[in-house]
Amino acid sequence: MSELFNEVDEEVRREQLKKLWEKYSIYFIALMVLVVAGVAGWRGYQYLEGKKAAEAGAAFEKAVELSEQDKHADAEKAFAELAAKAPSGYRTLARLRAAAEAASRDPKAAAKMYDDIAGDRSVGGEWQDLARLRAAGLVLDSASYADMQQRLEASAAPKSTFRHSAREMLALSAWRNNDMTAARKWLDAIGEDNETPPGLRSRAEALQALLPPVAKS
Repeated sequence: MSELFNEVDEEVRREQLKKLWEKYSIYFIALMVLVVAGVAGWRGYQYLEGKKAAEAGAAFEKAVELSEQDKHADAEKAFAELAAKAPSGYRTLARLRAAAEAASRDPKAAAKMYDDIAGDRSVGGEWQDLARLRAAGLVLDSASYADMQQRLEASAAPKSTFRHSAREMLALSAWRNNDMTAARKWLDAIGEDNETPPGLRSRAEALQALLPPVAKS
């Protein structure tokens, strides 16, 4: 008897599955088609992105070669073209290199290009800090200390990647603008940071030796 019941149960299950398939098969097939199309689309996207990255890499190398051959105007143009159409990673690098090429012919224009990168949140914090530092380096000899402070004080914070260079430029700017209190502040920050590079530490000590003595109260 048990075998008979098992056969009946199996027949009932087959009938139920058949009805479910007849009712929902179109949805199942549609879902499978969407899955296959989605996978194919993703693979196609990955292929196109990889192709774009490879093309951008080759174009970037050619622009670097132009720079190394002292063809700075051509290199700047090539980097600018990359910055306009390359994938995001190469776009930021190309913008930085275009500004570097422009620096040889027009430091003010180059500083503006770096400032634009520094103000673009889409490029990421460290790239912004690097651009801010490069721009400050181009205007160091002409900018007021207040301007340099506005540009670099955040980059000189204790955990900042570029704090050492930012502090040195702030100290030099303060010295150039006869603000000895500010110069001493940044030179002390350089000296107290255990991670300050040896060369920078030596330069800071040499500048510190030129500061007037602190007035006794």
